[in-house]
Amino acid sequence: MVAKRILSLDIGSGTVDVLYYVTAEDGGPCAEPENLPKFVLPSPAQRVAARVRELTAAGKGIYLHGENMGGGFFRSVSAHLKAGLPAAAHPDAAWALSDDPVRLESMGIEITTAPPAGFIPVHTADYEPGYWNGLLAMCGLEPPDMILASAQDHGYHPTGSNRLGRFVIWRNLLSCDGGRLDSLFYEQAPESLTRLVTLQRAIGGGPVADTGAAAVLGALFDPQVAALSERTGVMVVNAGNSHFLAFLVYRQRIYGVYEHHTGMQKPEAIASDLDRFRRGEIANEEVLESGGHGVHTVELPGGGVGFGHICVMGPRRRLANEALRQDAGRYAGIMHPAPGGDMMIAGCFGLVSGYYMTRRNGETGD
Repeated sequence: MVAKRILSLDIGSGTVDVLYYVTAEDGGPCAEPENLPKFVLPSPAQRVAARVRELTAAGKGIYLHGENMGGGFFRSVSAHLKAGLPAAAHPDAAWALSDDPVRLESMGIEITTAPPAGFIPVHTADYEPGYWNGLLAMCGLEPPDMILASAQDHGYHPTGSNRLGRFVIWRNLLSCDGGRLDSLFYEQAPESLTRLVTLQRAIGGGPVADTGAAAVLGALFDPQVAALSERTGVMVVNAGNSHFLAFLVYRQRIYGVYEHHTGMQKPEAIASDLDRFRRGEIANEEVLESGGHGVHTVELPGGGVGFGHICVMGPRRRLANEALRQDAGRYAGIMHPAPGGDMMIAGCFGLVSGYYMTRRNGETGD
């Protein structure tokens, strides 16, 4: 049975993008998605960072407590310590900053189950029921029947590199799961993806996904992009606030993944990387040496499939557009899909698409 009211949350480092999705009376997709309620709000990590900065300015010690979440507030905690102010964290909240508690203690963060005297508590969580229940109530929206959520997860790497470890997720997608789009959508998050496991528990057990996966599914929500992906393949570029991702998509499968850090490269370097990526001609070592997470492609399809159509999304898409303009003549076309009338909500629609996909597969036994 398909949920009637779905709260879809795409949790990034800068914003949390929100879609309140209401299915059609027959349980099918909404006929007029432009009329659905949607929000773009500061991410949970940004709210934590703002609170830490307030306490730094007030000269107070901070005690992080709650659960694992996105670590987008790490810089604010580092600035707090550099200001000579004390910080402590509950073991559950410490995971948001590092998988290695020894590293945190070496930075000056005390790991303790009880707040030290005089320290001000700062709650950490990607999802807080009270916040969302209050927001929906103020907007006159009924509580959802199901919550879907995406977040970026580096995986559990207490002694290794998060930068290298995260890319194992994409390698496994291509090498072990055949690049299938439905494998990007977790009915039950793997234990190694500790942030998604925590997030799934917090939202009540609904499906979760990586934000990159949600972006791909969101791009294919656009009928034009979906049609081109069936004929010639498309390169989906998602320029997020922290991470710059590109995917080669052909007939419901991913043939390549490229991931770097947003803003680390100049436009001409991005343009070169993307063109070579779609041809399968860029080496993983080259991306790593320039500070990125990596690149991985499997054998690319022939028969005129050149991934020449580019789909650009994300809050930093200006950077991607600036890069692609330098090589615009090489591409068949550059698209900017806006599912439901808003590009920022693409990941939310991607989660809804993944939800329907898994329902269909469950009914057919695929």
